[in-house]
Parts: sequence; C-alpha cells; structure tokens
Amino acid sequence: MLRLTPVVRNLIMINVLIFVGSFLAGKLTPLVDIGGCFGPFSHPVDIISAYLSLYGPHTDCFRPYQLFTYMFMHGGISHIFFNMLTLAFMGPILESYWGTKRFTIFYLITGVGAGIFNIFVSQVLHIGSFGVMVGASGAIYGLLTAFGMLFPNMEIQLLIPPIPIKAKYLVLLLGGLSFLMDPSGNTAHFAHLGGVIFGFFIITAWRRQGN
Repeated sequence: MLRLTPVVRNLIMINVLIFVGSFLAGKLTPLVDIGGCFGPFSHPVDIISAYLSLYGPHTDCFRPYQLFTYMFMHGGISHIFFNMLTLAFMGPILESYWGTKRFTIFYLITGVGAGIFNIFVSQVLHIGSFGVMVGASGAIYGLLTAFGMLFPNMEIQLLIPPIPIKAKYLVLLLGGLSFLMDPSGNTAHFAHLGGVIFGFFIITAWRRQGN
C-alpha cells in the first residue's frame, strides 16, 4: 500500500481537482476559441485550459504565470494517471529523504525549467514545433533523474513490461527515449529532457554544497 507524504498528496489532489474541473468546464460551459494559440493543434478549449495551459511566447495567449500552472494541467486520463502514479511511487521516498521544503523546491524548479527548456529548443534553436504544453511530465522526469542519482541501484517494478529495473537504467532509458522521439508531434518530448537536465544540475549543485 502506498504511503503518501504531505506534499505528494497535495500535488496529486491539486492535479486531479484541476483535471476534473477542466473536464466539467468543457461539458457545462461554452468552449473558448483561442484562435491560433495552439499552433497546428488549434481548437476550442474549456475556460480552465485556456488560462492555465502554456502557450508559445510568440502567441498572444502566452502569460509568464503559465510556466507554473501548465504542470497542473493534463491532456487525458492516461496522461494524468501515469504521471500521478510515478509521483506516488517515487515522490514519498524523495520527500522523506529531502524533507518537505527541498522536495517542493526541486519539483517546482524542474517543472518550470522543463517549460523554459522546451520553449528555448523550439523558439530559439527552431527544433520541432510549439503548440501548447500541459502536464507534470517535466517535473516527473526531474524526480526520476533525482531518484536515479540518489538511489541508482534500487529496483523499480515496471507496469509495462512487468519487470524490475534498476533506477539508474530507467532514467537513462526514459531520458534517451525523450531525446530520440520525434519532437514535431503533440508531445513535448524536449520538456521531458528539460526536466532531466534541470534535475541533474540541481542534484549536482546540492552535492557540491555537501547536502
């Protein structure tokens, strides 16, 4: 049975509440047509998605606060399920190891950093495309990186396929897949890579400080 720590529990609750609220808003209220803000994926959305999702800085819909709010939005059941499942498995171990404050700082920095990195890659390096970005995946990949660096030989039981794998290999596998995936689709693969990169540098900096 999973034993959720305080911050992990609150994060899961917030994500689920916003997901349900977005679903109900889409069913009960008129959809908002935000024109070309989604890039090639333009379509009317519910009012919550319209304000909390992260849009490209080249659009009129971009707001700086979206770099924070986007990580609490999700695009579907499977998206939120696997993100929250990973958070529920790894988050409590890291929160217990670091403490509430440091865990919260790490989660938020990797989440925001993933959004910034994805924007940098698409808008500055002109690799892939940037439509709209939602999901906690950047922060989740940051947690995976931390887990792999702090507990490299701990075995994690995968769901698909149902086999155990050491944390260090899982991080390398997921980070590599994010880098190799086609960045032109509807998944922000470079955001995943951004979470890995920010997570790596944060852990490295903390180690140098002797923490």
